[in-house]
Amino acid sequence: MITRIPTKQIKVGNVPIGGDAPIAVQSMTNTDTRDVTATVAQIHRLEAAGCEIIRVAVPDLEAAQAIHPIRDRITIPLIADIHFDYRLAVASMENGAQGIRINPGNIGGPEKLGKVVDAAKAHHVPIRVGVNSGSVEKDILARHGHPTPAALVESAIRNIRLLENLHFYEQKISIKSSDTLTTIDAYRLLSGQCDYPLHLGVTEAGGLIAGTVKSSVALGMLLYEGIGDTFRISLTRDPLEEIRVAFELLRCLRIRERGPELISCPTCGRCQINLFYLAEKVEEHIQHIETPLKVAVMGCVVNGPGEAKEADIGLAGGNGV
Repeated sequence: MITRIPTKQIKVGNVPIGGDAPIAVQSMTNTDTRDVTATVAQIHRLEAAGCEIIRVAVPDLEAAQAIHPIRDRITIPLIADIHFDYRLAVASMENGAQGIRINPGNIGGPEKLGKVVDAAKAHHVPIRVGVNSGSVEKDILARHGHPTPAALVESAIRNIRLLENLHFYEQKISIKSSDTLTTIDAYRLLSGQCDYPLHLGVTEAGGLIAGTVKSSVALGMLLYEGIGDTFRISLTRDPLEEIRVAFELLRCLRIRERGPELISCPTCGRCQINLFYLAEKVEEHIQHIETPLKVAVMGCVVNGPGEAKEADIGLAGGNGV
């Protein structure tokens, strides 16, 4: 049984984050946010796969204004991803963003940060303090030499304090690195220094295989230790793959179960059927089912009957059948 480390609870739209709330699965669109039709279509696919919070890039005012029609056509909360320009954060909230992600230290100074906070308070929008290895302040890097776990945490705490000094406490925090061990150590350190909900992730994790392995190791260890309240699996792939990997990770840790679990043998010389094809087709047919089930696809009599017996649905092949 995993015991979660207690954190403050906030809400992104109607989704609670932290406290005793379920660990929420997020993703980010890779469409042009200004293309409302394409963005909504992708979000609908992600919603169907189980995505609970979606983030969109806001590179300019047109993208910020597109949030309003996008929000009108989706059901899950939408977060605006903001860099550098405080006006885009304000415009995003005015157009219905239910959360924003910023780095308070690079938004343009205290006065501009104050305007962002004023808008967040007025619209009841939480802020994610998003620190990553490429955004650590120069003076912190000078002390630590490079983006060490301690440097990431120091940067995060500094940015948390910037918001607290403006009496803003509806925060969640992320400190991401593309290095797995740095990510693990940084979140461990941060978890002991603040009680804000933590958004887990490995930044720039890579393609399907490398990204899945990096994220599963880092996030799996942290979640097993009770650290983390929401997360995104970052992959250089269709965002749908991020959701599938995320729920598989939660299933492996017995934190949350959604949809069928497919068990299949790796095959050996005893296998007399095309198990690769069969397992692939079974996976295609069951991926839209939301009910937790165990489905076993086995290739011979050695593993087949025993494994299939423990499954809700079992297939075992032999002699070409």
